[in-house]
Amino acid sequence: MNNKFRLPALALAAFSLSGCAALSKHPVGNVAVPQPAKSVELSRYLGRWYELARYEQGFQKDCEGVTADYALRADGKISVLNKCRKPDGKLKDANGKAKIVDTATGAKLKVSFFGPFYGDYWVLDRAEDYSWSIVGEPSGRYLWILSREANPGQAKLDALIGRVKALGYDTSMLRITKQP
Repeated sequence: MNNKFRLPALALAAFSLSGCAALSKHPVGNVAVPQPAKSVELSRYLGRWYELARYEQGFQKDCEGVTADYALRADGKISVLNKCRKPDGKLKDANGKAKIVDTATGAKLKVSFFGPFYGDYWVLDRAEDYSWSIVGEPSGRYLWILSREANPGQAKLDALIGRVKALGYDTSMLRITKQP
Protein backbone atom coordinates (compact mmCIF):
# COMPACT_ATOMS: atom_id res chain seq x y z
CA MET A 1 0.00 0.00 0.00
CA ASN A 2 1.24 3.47 -0.88
CA ASN A 3 2.37 5.42 2.24
CA LYS A 4 0.13 8.29 1.16
CA PHE A 5 -2.95 6.10 1.73
CA ARG A 6 -1.71 3.97 4.65
CA LEU A 7 -2.39 6.49 7.45
CA PRO A 8 -5.97 7.34 6.37
CA ALA A 9 -6.73 3.63 5.88
CA LEU A 10 -5.38 2.82 9.34
CA ALA A 11 -7.34 5.69 10.86
CA LEU A 12 -10.53 4.47 9.18
CA ALA A 13 -9.90 0.91 10.38
CA ALA A 14 -9.26 2.11 13.94
CA PHE A 15 -12.42 4.23 13.87
CA SER A 16 -14.46 1.29 12.59
CA LEU A 17 -13.07 -1.04 15.25
CA SER A 18 -13.69 1.50 17.99
CA GLY A 19 -17.32 1.72 16.84
CA CYS A 20 -17.62 -2.07 17.09
CA ALA A 21 -16.00 -2.00 20.52
CA ALA A 22 -18.39 0.70 21.69
CA LEU A 23 -21.38 -1.32 20.48
CA SER A 24 -20.13 -4.46 22.20
CA LYS A 25 -20.07 -2.61 25.56
CA HIS A 26 -23.84 -2.78 25.63
CA PRO A 27 -24.92 -6.22 26.82
CA VAL A 28 -27.36 -8.27 24.81
CA GLY A 29 -30.64 -8.73 26.66
CA ASN A 30 -32.25 -10.94 24.04
CA VAL A 31 -30.34 -13.17 21.62
CA ALA A 32 -33.51 -13.99 19.64
CA VAL A 33 -35.45 -10.75 19.21
CA PRO A 34 -38.93 -11.60 17.93
CA GLN A 35 -40.58 -9.97 14.96
CA PRO A 36 -43.21 -7.35 15.85
CA ALA A 37 -46.41 -8.99 17.13
CA LYS A 38 -48.91 -6.52 15.64
CA SER A 39 -49.25 -3.99 12.88
CA VAL A 40 -49.03 -0.33 13.83
CA GLU A 41 -51.37 2.41 12.62
CA LEU A 42 -49.12 5.45 12.49
CA SER A 43 -51.94 7.91 13.22
CA ARG A 44 -52.66 6.06 16.48
CA TYR A 45 -48.98 5.74 17.45
CA LEU A 46 -48.22 9.47 17.07
CA GLY A 47 -48.28 11.70 20.12
CA ARG A 48 -46.62 11.59 23.53
CA TRP A 49 -45.19 8.48 25.15
CA TYR A 50 -43.72 8.20 28.65
CA GLU A 51 -40.84 5.84 29.23
CA LEU A 52 -41.55 3.40 32.06
CA ALA A 53 -38.35 1.33 31.77
CA ARG A 54 -35.38 0.80 29.47
CA TYR A 55 -32.07 -0.90 28.95
CA GLU A 56 -29.64 1.81 30.09
CA GLN A 57 -27.51 3.30 27.31
CA GLY A 58 -24.85 6.01 27.37
CA PHE A 59 -27.03 8.54 25.55
CA GLN A 60 -29.72 8.17 28.25
CA LYS A 61 -27.47 7.77 31.27
CA ASP A 62 -29.15 8.98 34.46
CA CYS A 63 -32.22 10.27 32.58
CA GLU A 64 -35.53 10.48 34.43
CA GLY A 65 -38.90 11.85 33.34
CA VAL A 66 -38.23 10.59 29.80
CA THR A 67 -40.78 11.37 27.11
CA ALA A 68 -40.93 10.82 23.37
CA ASP A 69 -43.17 12.89 21.10
CA TYR A 70 -43.90 11.70 17.57
CA ALA A 71 -45.61 13.84 14.91
CA LEU A 72 -46.13 13.56 11.17
CA ARG A 73 -43.95 15.87 9.09
CA ALA A 74 -44.92 17.50 5.79
CA ASP A 75 -42.48 15.22 3.91
CA GLY A 76 -44.20 12.08 5.24
CA LYS A 77 -41.48 11.28 7.77
CA ILE A 78 -42.03 11.41 11.51
CA SER A 79 -40.53 14.05 13.78
CA VAL A 80 -39.10 12.67 17.01
CA LEU A 81 -38.52 14.75 20.13
CA ASN A 82 -37.05 12.89 23.10
CA LYS A 83 -36.70 14.68 26.44
CA CYS A 84 -35.25 13.74 29.80
CA ARG A 85 -34.32 15.36 33.08
CA LYS A 86 -30.74 14.94 34.24
CA PRO A 87 -29.78 14.64 37.95
CA ASP A 88 -28.82 18.34 38.05
CA GLY A 89 -32.42 19.21 37.06
CA LYS A 90 -31.56 20.31 33.53
CA LEU A 91 -33.79 19.22 30.68
CA LYS A 92 -32.01 17.45 27.83
CA ASP A 93 -33.69 16.98 24.47
CA ALA A 94 -32.86 15.27 21.21
CA ASN A 95 -34.58 16.03 17.91
CA GLY A 96 -34.70 13.39 15.24
CA LYS A 97 -36.68 11.94 12.40
CA ALA A 98 -38.06 8.52 11.60
CA LYS A 99 -39.32 6.68 8.57
CA ILE A 100 -41.35 3.50 8.25
CA VAL A 101 -39.33 0.77 6.54
CA ASP A 102 -41.85 -2.08 6.76
CA THR A 103 -44.90 -0.64 5.04
CA ALA A 104 -46.81 -3.92 5.32
CA THR A 105 -47.03 -3.70 9.13
CA GLY A 106 -45.82 -0.19 9.99
CA ALA A 107 -44.06 -1.75 13.00
CA LYS A 108 -40.47 -1.37 11.79
CA LEU A 109 -38.98 2.08 11.53
CA LYS A 110 -35.57 3.66 11.17
CA VAL A 111 -34.78 6.62 13.44
CA SER A 112 -32.04 9.20 13.03
CA PHE A 113 -30.68 11.79 15.44
CA PHE A 114 -27.42 12.29 13.53
CA GLY A 115 -27.75 13.27 9.88
CA PRO A 116 -27.87 10.31 7.52
CA PHE A 117 -27.28 7.66 10.21
CA TYR A 118 -30.38 5.62 11.08
CA GLY A 119 -30.99 2.96 13.71
CA ASP A 120 -33.69 0.34 13.95
CA TYR A 121 -36.86 1.01 15.98
CA TRP A 122 -39.24 -1.94 16.15
CA VAL A 123 -42.61 -1.76 17.88
CA LEU A 124 -42.41 -5.33 19.19
CA ASP A 125 -45.81 -5.26 20.87
CA ARG A 126 -48.50 -2.78 21.79
CA ALA A 127 -51.87 -2.54 23.47
CA GLU A 128 -54.94 -2.76 21.26
CA ASP A 129 -55.85 0.77 22.40
CA TYR A 130 -52.25 2.04 22.00
CA SER A 131 -51.95 2.71 25.73
CA TRP A 132 -48.53 1.00 25.89
CA SER A 133 -45.82 -0.28 23.57
CA ILE A 134 -42.63 -2.28 23.81
CA VAL A 135 -39.86 -1.09 21.52
CA GLY A 136 -36.61 -2.83 20.62
CA GLU A 137 -34.33 -3.57 17.68
CA PRO A 138 -32.67 -6.64 16.13
CA SER A 139 -29.45 -6.75 18.22
CA GLY A 140 -31.28 -7.21 21.54
CA ARG A 141 -29.17 -4.46 23.14
CA TYR A 142 -31.88 -1.80 23.27
CA LEU A 143 -35.32 -1.97 24.84
CA TRP A 144 -37.95 0.51 25.98
CA ILE A 145 -41.31 0.11 27.69
CA LEU A 146 -43.54 3.06 26.84
CA SER A 147 -46.93 4.19 28.09
CA ARG A 148 -49.39 6.97 27.32
CA GLU A 149 -49.59 7.56 31.10
CA ALA A 150 -46.59 8.79 33.09
CA ASN A 151 -47.55 6.66 36.09
CA PRO A 152 -49.90 3.82 35.11
CA GLY A 153 -49.39 1.99 38.42
CA GLN A 154 -47.28 -0.89 39.66
CA ALA A 155 -49.68 -3.59 38.45
CA LYS A 156 -49.49 -2.29 34.85
CA LEU A 157 -45.70 -1.97 35.03
CA ASP A 158 -45.38 -5.52 36.40
CA ALA A 159 -47.62 -6.82 33.60
CA LEU A 160 -45.50 -5.06 30.97
CA ILE A 161 -42.30 -6.42 32.48
CA GLY A 162 -43.91 -9.86 32.32
CA ARG A 163 -44.69 -9.30 28.63
CA VAL A 164 -41.06 -8.23 28.01
CA LYS A 165 -39.90 -11.45 29.68
CA ALA A 166 -42.30 -13.48 27.51
CA LEU A 167 -40.69 -11.83 24.45
CA GLY A 168 -37.36 -13.32 25.59
CA TYR A 169 -35.74 -10.28 27.24
CA ASP A 170 -33.59 -10.37 30.37
CA THR A 171 -35.71 -8.26 32.71
CA SER A 172 -32.89 -7.96 35.27
CA MET A 173 -31.30 -5.47 32.85
CA LEU A 174 -34.30 -3.12 32.95
CA ARG A 175 -33.87 0.28 34.54
CA ILE A 176 -37.16 1.69 35.83
CA THR A 177 -37.65 5.33 34.81
CA LYS A 178 -38.92 7.76 37.43
CA GLN A 179 -41.70 9.98 36.10
CA PRO A 180 -42.88 13.12 37.92
